[in-house]
Amino acid sequence: MSASVSAPRAAPAAPPSPAARATRALALVATVALIALGLAWELWLAPLRPGGSWWALKVLPLAAALPGLARFRMHTYRWLSLLVWLYFIEGVVRAAGDRAPSSWLAGLQVVGVLVLFAACTAHVRLRQKQARQQAGAPSVSQ
Repeated sequence: MSASVSAPRAAPAAPPSPAARATRALALVATVALIALGLAWELWLAPLRPGGSWWALKVLPLAAALPGLARFRMHTYRWLSLLVWLYFIEGVVRAAGDRAPSSWLAGLQVVGVLVLFAACTAHVRLRQKQARQQAGAPSVSQ
């Protein structure tokens, strides 16, 4: 019989902390709220064209992020925290250039984006800190 050499296995990941669960919940709520706002805005409340607008499709990238957010996928939190800045730019431009009620909806979008960004970045930081602690590495104090 030959001895088989196997590579050392990494320790199983610890379950997310309560704080990480809270940031996930906030990210999910903010994402769903932005999706609902985008659809309502472009289809009923203040569409660019009467009867609705194709701009409603702008919510598809947000919808694509939902499964990754729900499953604690770090990659999703990272790319979503970068993607939301496109929605921020749209919100700022439309808040400054559109008339009410579209400008108010754009202001709501900006607030939603800021909440989502804060939730995603807090989640990533918490999970990285937890991973460092689990690995036994010294934590960097701030």
